[in-house]
Amino acid sequence: MNPIPLVDLQAAHAEVAEEVRAGFDRVLTSGAYIKGPDVTAFEAEYAAFSGVSHAIGTANGTDAIEMALRALELPVGARVVLPANTFVATAEAVVRAGLYPVLVDVDPDALLIDPARAAEAAADAYLPVHLNGQLAPMEHILELAEGRPVIEDGAQSQGATRHGRPSGSWGLLAATSFYPGKNLGAYGDAGAVVTDSAELASLVREIGDHGSSQKYVHERFGFNSRLDTLQAVVLRAKLRHLPGWNVARRAAAARYQLLLAGLPGLTLPVTLPGNEHVWHLYAVRVPHARDEVLAALHAAGIGAGIHYPVPVHLQPAFQYLGHPEGSFPVTERAAREILTLPLHPHLTEDQQIFIAETLAKALARI
Repeated sequence: MNPIPLVDLQAAHAEVAEEVRAGFDRVLTSGAYIKGPDVTAFEAEYAAFSGVSHAIGTANGTDAIEMALRALELPVGARVVLPANTFVATAEAVVRAGLYPVLVDVDPDALLIDPARAAEAAADAYLPVHLNGQLAPMEHILELAEGRPVIEDGAQSQGATRHGRPSGSWGLLAATSFYPGKNLGAYGDAGAVVTDSAELASLVREIGDHGSSQKYVHERFGFNSRLDTLQAVVLRAKLRHLPGWNVARRAAAARYQLLLAGLPGLTLPVTLPGNEHVWHLYAVRVPHARDEVLAALHAAGIGAGIHYPVPVHLQPAFQYLGHPEGSFPVTERAAREILTLPLHPHLTEDQQIFIAETLAKALARI
């Protein structure tokens, strides 16, 4: 068996290569590298895909979260509740916006923000994270918020729904990332903010264009974070394939569920009732000797990974929050147990069978 990557970006490119090449030629001929017509078109297409009225392209997903938070114009130091089980960028964006990250633990099954823990935290705003391809329990977070702003981190949930409602359409604003490995990935860094509010959309756009809506007039503090036209070409081409690719991801996840069912020493991922998962990641849990199992997969050429080995609160950069080891036991246990298996739209049944057999052998040895 040839090496099996965690994500196969080359196979995805092969499906859109001709359209992307034609789009690049169009942009290179026109010279519209910034704020070009493909950016405007992609923003409209992605807003419609997300079930909202507005999308604003950004340079990356971290900027998108920060810009969404800044658009709320919260006071400096306002407390933003977010799950401890997330990529560090979520917390970074809160700090960069001049706000205070309030970490809370996650539920023990889906590992999403736990509304009961969030209810215990003093909050000015909420930043739930949709993890691995499924939405957080948004109806509970909105009820808990009681009118306080809710911003979604939807970087891992492009095309997912909860009770039929798309990712990005629940909060006052939502941020997403188009990092190459995402379900909808650019050929470099890119991101977006989506919202139904015309006023907030205008603020986000100004913030990402040096605080300006008119050249050389800067109404507010901003910075440079725009989606460039070449990335918009890529994203437009891929967006047309995304629904089909998400169907393929669901089929691959269902196959894993059958192949791995009942394996001793392995816990399979859980989908919350009401969620339609898009399986950005297929993350199993190995309660004992996870790193040895990972090494066995790597030795067999299987590109498995870990998301995330060190929780945010135990990162040196966030020691100042004052959360020692043991503060968030569910998150910390997940960090010791999570093992991410290859999953992408072009994963074959033979590859999955090989992965399952290799994993079963490694678990049996250990």
